[in-house]
Amino acid sequence: MQPLAADEPTAVGPYRLLGRLGSGGMGRVYLGRSAGGRTVAVKIVHPHYAFDEEFRARFRREVDAARRVGGAWTAPVLDADPEAPVPWVATAYAAGPSLAAAVASGGPLPEHTVRVLGAGLAEALTAVHELGLVHRDVKPSNVLLTVDGPLLIDFGIARAADGTASLTSSGVSIGSPGYMSPEQILGKGVTGAADVFSLGAVLAYATMGEPPFPGDSSAALLYKVVHEQPELSAMSGELREVAEACLTKTPEARPAPGELARRLAPEGAARLVAAGWLPGALVEQVSRSAVQLLNLESTEVTPSGPVGFSRAAVGEFGPAPEMPGPGTVVPGPPRGASTAVPALEDVPPPRYAGAPTAVPEPRDAPPAERSPGKVSVSVAATSAPGEGGRGRRVSCTVALAVAGALAAVAVGMGFLVRPLIGGNDDAGGDTAADPPASSAFATPGDGTAPTAVPSRYLGTWEGQGTALDGNLPIGTFRLTVHRAGAGEELGRLVQTDQLGGTCTDVLTLKKVTRTQLVATSVGAKTNHDGCDPTPHAVQLTPVGDDLKYTSDSSAEGNPTSRMSRVD
Repeated sequence: MQPLAADEPTAVGPYRLLGRLGSGGMGRVYLGRSAGGRTVAVKIVHPHYAFDEEFRARFRREVDAARRVGGAWTAPVLDADPEAPVPWVATAYAAGPSLAAAVASGGPLPEHTVRVLGAGLAEALTAVHELGLVHRDVKPSNVLLTVDGPLLIDFGIARAADGTASLTSSGVSIGSPGYMSPEQILGKGVTGAADVFSLGAVLAYATMGEPPFPGDSSAALLYKVVHEQPELSAMSGELREVAEACLTKTPEARPAPGELARRLAPEGAARLVAAGWLPGALVEQVSRSAVQLLNLESTEVTPSGPVGFSRAAVGEFGPAPEMPGPGTVVPGPPRGASTAVPALEDVPPPRYAGAPTAVPEPRDAPPAERSPGKVSVSVAATSAPGEGGRGRRVSCTVALAVAGALAAVAVGMGFLVRPLIGGNDDAGGDTAADPPASSAFATPGDGTAPTAVPSRYLGTWEGQGTALDGNLPIGTFRLTVHRAGAGEELGRLVQTDQLGGTCTDVLTLKKVTRTQLVATSVGAKTNHDGCDPTPHAVQLTPVGDDLKYTSDSSAEGNPTSRMSRVD
């Protein structure tokens, strides 16, 4: 478990977060504790999914499905909020490493342990399939090894097997390369037989210490799963026979999970677990983990992450408050403070060292827009790139329904946020007030438009980005501009989202005018699918000594940022 970073939430819903357990393609997983002392695993999806209505619909349905799974060898869903600004789900926490971690640190597992593992997972899949569900992502990292037996976790991408409409994007396979069934990869109908294929791959990995379809790229793994036979030379006896039966390319030829459970443990997995099933080294590791969990700091702190309000708090967006500038020290929360989620009317304005008692109004907001009673949404935005630099863009679909949901939430002020100044300046830049002659951005004295990038634009700039007409903070924007001619690379923009992930845009200069630079922005090839790859126009406009970035990407909510020079 990793400690919480400064830009990570300390509470989600009714749960206080103690540390980060890990992260994946869908979100981050935290260790949490309820007010009553129960320890849970809280999974928070990546922010960009929150703006995709299609994902929300799938997440909502899959949480409902996961609630129905409560049999042995699975981690039950205890709580969830699919309607939260950033959806989350909480499951029972079990002390023990994942199968992936156990094998990576200690090598292949003993044959007896693998037999119990297979029997327990097969019984779990039997219960899941009887409910008409398919897990769809059985893999070593989704299997926990506890003293009380194996646990199958993460039903976040399971869906009802009798669903008539696929809620995933066309051409997108859900699952993990090397453990997905051939029919999943090919986009054919997925049944419980797909989970059986994945189970066979998991048993092979546990026995051999490496997957049955090795490869150094996703493409190679997917090809081998579809066209080649698994490499099981290091397996022998009944476990090899079971793995081969599970890894058959034809779904109909694979055994049912109930049949596998009876073959591996005729008297049931529970009897084998009760007799002791983990090797000594793993038992010691699990025991240490349990002791460390009990010794975790239990002092309550004030939530600084997304804090949910009551349903009655839904209102309209107001302009984001202007925050103190860089360098202002934000005091940490007092020890011993309550973790109770406040109602909207109980939330005081954020306080900063040296700041007035009232939140200042946005500098550029007209009087009509400064009326009280509007909910302003501010998200902590100063964060570092996450592991692997996997960032997230604002949205796949920006919809009014999302704005309505976000209006029900205020975000904790436990972070230092740059001022969101510039208001609703016109994106075109031509209507912006001309800077004074003494400004670093003074225009040429002869009034002619420059033919090359003026030196006033060069350097590195940084500021906070917003979307949806300034109502939605979307992270830190950092832009480096260098000399370029039309058609040449002007610079690169790196957006860091609220969970520390990044997306990079490459800006190609289109033209230079007296008042702005116009460029075409395209996502870098190294970006993942969460970043917007669609080319769009951007403008860089001097505003005082700052530089304003505006984008016409409607898919991202037309993001803007007023940036200050940092280099």
